[in-house]
Amino acid sequence: MHPLKKNRPLRRIVLAGAATVSGMVLLLSLKPHTSPTLAATGVTSPTESSSSAQPGGSGGSSGPAPGTRTGSRTATGDTVQTRWGPVQVRVTIKDGRLTDVTAVDYPQDNPRDQEINSYALPQLRREALSAQSADIDMVSGATYTSTGYQQSLQSALDSAGI
Repeated sequence: MHPLKKNRPLRRIVLAGAATVSGMVLLLSLKPHTSPTLAATGVTSPTESSSSAQPGGSGGSSGPAPGTRTGSRTATGDTVQTRWGPVQVRVTIKDGRLTDVTAVDYPQDNPRDQEINSYALPQLRREALSAQSADIDMVSGATYTSTGYQQSLQSALDSAGI
């Protein structure tokens, strides 16, 4: 006998109720998707410092001519808001080459963030140093952090004049 026969209305009610509850559970368990570009709206301004500046008041010697790319300087990129938290990068430039990249701020609120970033940030740093630009590959499993890192890195390189 078929379960939805007309002579068994209680069975139909139970099956319809179970289907409705199952559908609602599936619907409510879906997480909304936000793209990284929409989440990256909160940005702060970059800061720049130079370690090639001459300390003291000695006016006898002058630093490098304006526009030349000698000495060592650092620049901090914009803070990029990602879905999982802010990402900010600081770069060190020496003689016109990218010599160091440091993640100043990154998501680390929970153990999963810490686990992801413990392997993603060193990979992103290596990529940036080998590419000498912000044109770097994303790290699988750390897409939001990679996107924020790339945007902040580009901002830092722009403010450093590279």
